[in-house]
Amino acid sequence: MKRVISLSLGEVVLKGKNRQYFIRRILQNIKTVLDGTSYVEIQQEMGKINIEIDPVDETEIIDRLKYVFGTVYISPTWEIKSDFETIVEESVSYIKGLLKENPRYKTFKVMAKRGDKSYPMNSQEINMELGGRILEAIPALSVDVHHPDIAFHVDVKKKSYIYHEKISTYGGLPLGSNGRGLLLLSGGIDSPVAGFLMAKRGVQMDALHFHSYPFTSQKAEEKVMDLARVLCRYTTKMTMYSVNLLNIQKEINKNCPPDQMTVLSRRFMMRIANEIARRKGYVSITTGENLGQVASQTLHGLTVTDNVAEPIVFRPLIGMDKLDIISWATKIGTYDISIQPFEDCCTVFLPKHPSLRPTVEEMEESESVLDVDTLVKEAVDSMEIHRMNAKETL
Repeated sequence: MKRVISLSLGEVVLKGKNRQYFIRRILQNIKTVLDGTSYVEIQQEMGKINIEIDPVDETEIIDRLKYVFGTVYISPTWEIKSDFETIVEESVSYIKGLLKENPRYKTFKVMAKRGDKSYPMNSQEINMELGGRILEAIPALSVDVHHPDIAFHVDVKKKSYIYHEKISTYGGLPLGSNGRGLLLLSGGIDSPVAGFLMAKRGVQMDALHFHSYPFTSQKAEEKVMDLARVLCRYTTKMTMYSVNLLNIQKEINKNCPPDQMTVLSRRFMMRIANEIARRKGYVSITTGENLGQVASQTLHGLTVTDNVAEPIVFRPLIGMDKLDIISWATKIGTYDISIQPFEDCCTVFLPKHPSLRPTVEEMEESESVLDVDTLVKEAVDSMEIHRMNAKETL
């Protein structure tokens, strides 16, 4: 017998002529996350990817595979011969082992799939015959087709695979299949979730963080680095650009109406993102903005920000409730970091009464007294660049 981790593919199986492109991406990402482990071989078949492993590394390998987008289930299986008597013998042994570990199990159900159409029994016949033989060998068990304690799977192909676990993963599309994007990553709850959701749709994400050091602390910067490291588990690697916004904020504070500070700062952030996208080849920008959550995220605020955007801007959280965002943050492991009480650059020169209905014309008039291009260039030229990969975080 061979120990095989079987990955069930998600929506990529619905693709047409480009299906193999997406599957090749998944295979490449699997090899990346498993680098350094003792996996033996990776094989692709219809709707599945099977990875032969050394059982010693099973826990670590499964933990790594959970972060690979494009799959919906992970199943630790045993590969066995497909003659029926071998299937019976190994199935009985497998279930006896489960009962030894979990004496509370009382019911089971056989769920067979015959992938090899030349096999002399169809799926229903395998279910009935194998179920009967298991009952004969283990009379303490009974069949429950609706809510079994053990849902026992048998995939019958040229080789057969037996298993009972189906570990849910995140689905989505394989990382990198939808180009490279730049995430505006703050220290809050929202933006890490936004980055995760776009990575889940196949965008290879890097991050852009704004700070106002020394008005904001080094601890705040370290917090964002920690968030980037968590996201890196899902993106396999990440470059984070750290830009000091303080000089720009000082110029806005000195020359522009106080109530426009937040929105004008957002416009500069978007211009800086544009410049980095041009220099580094990003085709999209992602933000954690959520409609109406704060003053800069009203329809008017988003409109004046989009007015200076150049790549397409994704806002995957735009219509989500805060509780839904928190649920995602908890699930992906960023929530506990995000709620650490360190300030971010948006708190610097924060107006008491921010503008709720800004217009493009008002913003352009206020910016006319600023040397916008020079401020953007100086900010980008002086940015710090941090690189990380999943090996450091898993």
